[in-house]
Order: sequence, then structure tokens, then C-alpha cells
Amino acid sequence: MAGRDLWCELGAAGVIAGLYPAPGAAPDPGRLRSLVEELDHPLGEVLSLCPQLAVVIPVLATGESVRTIWQDTLHGRAVVALAATDAGAAGSDLTAMTTSARITDDEVVLRGGKRWITAACFADHALVLARHREGTHFTSFTWVLVPTSAEGVSIESVQTPFFAGAGLGHLTFDDVRLPRTHVVGRVGFGMAGFARHITTERFLSGAWANALCRRAVGDASARLSRTPLWESDAVRQRLAECLVDQLTLEALCTRTAEELTPASAMVLKVAAARTLDRVLACCGQLHGADGFAEAGPQALRAAAGMFGIAGGPTEMLLGLIADELPAPRRDGRVVA
Repeated sequence: MAGRDLWCELGAAGVIAGLYPAPGAAPDPGRLRSLVEELDHPLGEVLSLCPQLAVVIPVLATGESVRTIWQDTLHGRAVVALAATDAGAAGSDLTAMTTSARITDDEVVLRGGKRWITAACFADHALVLARHREGTHFTSFTWVLVPTSAEGVSIESVQTPFFAGAGLGHLTFDDVRLPRTHVVGRVGFGMAGFARHITTERFLSGAWANALCRRAVGDASARLSRTPLWESDAVRQRLAECLVDQLTLEALCTRTAEELTPASAMVLKVAAARTLDRVLACCGQLHGADGFAEAGPQALRAAAGMFGIAGGPTEMLLGLIADELPAPRRDGRVVA
């Protein structure tokens, strides 16, 4: 099943709408976690859901002029790709984006490009974060809803062996002219909305990584228990270490869901990326040569490197987390 089919199925069943306690609200963390743990895999198809669930639907709900598209997306009748990562800037530095939106009283003219956009190849629309004026201030950016069939929009499929079903693509906007009603929400509130909802996406990343860890440990345990290797204390201890790592991550997911903040979501995302890589590396080795099968843990580990990049690379998040550290005083004591 491709990502679009999965989205449409979940929407038609009322699952997507059931995630949101109110229009414009972020999805309920507990419900979101339950959904991603139930879906878990294939990686590409689940990946195509995450930006729509965490960012697209809450943002669309704030735009009166796009109510119909919001309703269609919420109920699986339409797919809207989140187009934030810019072709003209490093992925982690959105304030340096070059994609621009010239806004007048009657129209908006979009120019630029977005790269590595999930669902781009099967989306009906793209929710584009664009600059409407020069400068890096957070009020310089605005959301624009762009039909992928509009004149001047081109889509290039990403060629990668990873993330089948995600519809990954690069988007180019060549003087795309749209009615002013395609501006979503208030002009200048684009970056603020993105910053608010990326917290949810980071939480979702951590919950999903935990589900993948749980499955990897379970698969390795089931396989090894049918072989003579199960009698080896060294093998069982390594698997036990993976289980401890997974349960630790699961506890952090639970704590974060109870008090979801930008800081707690960043900590969870960093921990999840590191834990997933460590668990998959161990499980892959314990599978031996079978780990390199097409759907084996070694292939999953390669693709799972995405968890340390999407939604903010680990190094950038560590810098932001460091800003939250308490400062030492001259007497050596620590003050919050």
C-alpha cells in the first residue's frame, strides 16, 4: 500500500479526525502514539503520514479560505505535502530559505524550490513555507497552499532505495500565480506555526522509533530462540541490553506524552535516534548474514538514519538542548 492509499484509508475510517481534540489543535499525543505504534511499518508509508498529522492539518485549520481543503485532508479525500525544507538553504536553517512569496491584495506569486518532501509525488496540494520579505526575523515567513497541478509547479521524484511508498520528491515553483486566498492564516505567522507544530512531529518521531525498536527486539528474540545461539549467555545478554534500551526509550515516550514541551520533544527525538541506531545495529549483527536480507534489520538501520536528520538534525537539537542547561555560578553551584 502506498502512502496515499494509507492516508485515504485512515481518513475515511475517521482515524485521522479522531486524533484532534478540536479544530486547529495539535493531535492528542496519546492517540498519536497509539496510531504510529499500530502502523509501525513499512517505513516509507508511515513517513508520508507524519508531517501531515503533526503540522499540515493544524495549520490548515487556521485558514478560513482553505476550510474545504482542510476538511478533505482530515477525512482522507486529499493529501497535502508539507514543503518546508528549502532548496536554497541548509535543511536545518529555514530562516535562510530562498523560496519567496510576493503577496498583493489579489494574488500571491511563488518562486523557489523545496527538497526531500514526503508525499510530494502523490499530493494534491503542497503547504509551502515561503519568505514574503527579506530578513531572518520569524515574522518574515508565511504559509501558501499550492495545488501541485498549478501552472509553474514541477515535481521531480527522488531516486533512493529507501522509503518506498513515501512519495519523496523535489518541488520547483516557477512564478506560480495563485489567488490571494491561497495564503494560509495570517501573513508573517508561518514560522511561528511551524515552530509550534514541529514539537509534535519530534514527539511522533520518538514514539515511532520506540515502536521500531520494540519490533526489532521481538523479531531478533523470536529468531534466536529457535537456534542454538539462544544457549549463549553472550547473545542473550546483548539482546537483553537492547530490551533495556527500548524500555528506557518507552518510558521517556510516556513521560514526554504527559508533558509535551519543545524541550522535552527535542530530548526524546535525540534519545530515540541514538537508541534506534544502537538497537538495530545489535539486532542486525545477531541476525548474522540474514540481517542483510532485503527487509532485514541492516536495511532498516540504513533507512532509520533518517531519525537523526528529519525534524532537525541531532547536532542542532543538542545545541538547543544545551541552551536549556542550568548555568554554573562562580562558587561552583548550579542555578536554573
